[in-house]
Amino acid sequence: MDSLSLQSHLSLWSSTSTYPARKPGIAVPEFVKLHKGPSKSRYLPQRYRMATSSREGLNGIEEGDGVIIVDHGSRRKESNLMLNEFVAMFRERTKYPIVEPAHMELAEPSIRDAFSLCVQQGARRVIVSPFFLSPGRHWNQDIPSLTAEAAKEHPGVSYLITAPLGLHELLVDVVNDRINHCLSHIAGKADECSVCAGTGKCRLRQ
Repeated sequence: MDSLSLQSHLSLWSSTSTYPARKPGIAVPEFVKLHKGPSKSRYLPQRYRMATSSREGLNGIEEGDGVIIVDHGSRRKESNLMLNEFVAMFRERTKYPIVEPAHMELAEPSIRDAFSLCVQQGARRVIVSPFFLSPGRHWNQDIPSLTAEAAKEHPGVSYLITAPLGLHELLVDVVNDRINHCLSHIAGKADECSVCAGTGKCRLRQ
């Protein structure tokens, strides 16, 4: 299955109003059953250790580095603007001087545009960070291909495509925060979050 950006996953999730109840006697397909206890996935142990290991000693952004945060891209202007907001938050939090948003398709700026902007600001190495939940065709093929084409226009500038968000322990906090905030909203204790504001989607349904 193709990779879906985090933004796309949230859009798909929020657009689904209800889930039909499972009728008695109908078995749940094996591929949707959740395992209780430690995961037996061959991918989880190594990646989980990477996420929970100490960050001391890890390499970071250096002078002359530019960062591109790329999502899938959408025909909805609001969805694309959300990436701009995230990039602004990321730039403010990290203090990295060169950070640009990009959309893989359907909207601008493209990866090519963002790559050029990074170089214009002095980047000699560009780090492309996919704003995607999981690896798939977009991470394996599309983003590398588009980045390689963009890099051809800037000889001498190297680039790196990082892993997608994946199984990172901090995502547990993000999902839990979303759940708690929405529950607080329907209880009348909190306003709608910026994602749900004005959509009427954050409400209890029967």
